[in-house]
Amino acid sequence: MMDRMTAATYFTGWWIVRTLPEKSAYKLFDLIADFVYRRNGKSVKRLRSNLARTQPKLNPAELDSLTQTAMRSYMRYWCDTFRIQSWSKERILSSVTVSNGNLLIGRIESGDGVVVALPHSGNWDLAGAYFCALGIPLVTVAERLKPEALFQRFLEHRTRMGFEVLALDNRSFATLMKRAREKRLIALVADRDLSRGGIDVTFFGAPARMPAGPALLAVKTGIPLIVAHVSYTPHGIHIDFHDVHVPTAGSEDERIAKTVQRCADLFAEGISEHPEDWHMLQRIWVDGDFAERDAS
Repeated sequence: MMDRMTAATYFTGWWIVRTLPEKSAYKLFDLIADFVYRRNGKSVKRLRSNLARTQPKLNPAELDSLTQTAMRSYMRYWCDTFRIQSWSKERILSSVTVSNGNLLIGRIESGDGVVVALPHSGNWDLAGAYFCALGIPLVTVAERLKPEALFQRFLEHRTRMGFEVLALDNRSFATLMKRAREKRLIALVADRDLSRGGIDVTFFGAPARMPAGPALLAVKTGIPLIVAHVSYTPHGIHIDFHDVHVPTAGSEDERIAKTVQRCADLFAEGISEHPEDWHMLQRIWVDGDFAERDAS
């Protein structure tokens, strides 16, 4: 019963936001962001703590202002996500600007595959929709949400935009390996993995863990690996691409670890430039009071 009520609430909200006038919808989500920020709950405190790591020179007032702006960016992501199905192809294409796009588009046009690693920044759904609108369908992985009806709704949402979405389970990596060998575009959000399988990295000078997936695909298949950082602009998003050098010397585990660290370094560069658009409301570092059993 609780799952059905949760799903019904999301679906109703989704419908309302899609039907509101655009300015009213985004104004509503700004108000929600400000309300959540003022309540200063667990997620807001974690966001503030994470941002403090990325911007250590801010005074308390500046950090509070950044945290509020970041909450507005996070709610903008949800408003975009609820409304994007109604956007035309022309609207999607005009909403996105790109730096170093040849690292992805040029390779795909020449018949190569690419794996893209991204942090939780900006709106990665809009970035994916943009490449699908260019005729470059992508493959990604989604963690299962509860209730199941909500997960299926998001799956349908992304599939309609042209994504191939794999549920995160013990079969998904085998499918990603196959897609890599088929020279497809694979996009994976890759800035947080607190499980025992996560790769230890140094992130903003402190220990963290990140998933091996993008690096593992690159090392095992030779597919080019790039990092994409997505940030908001007044009228949409900007995507900045950077090549990731995958080492050829050392054991496979060493090559994977070095590659994940390079991704972490590039994530940090993008987040430092646009901290307000990094939507990390969960634990990211494994120092302090981190305990192995705590994945929150």
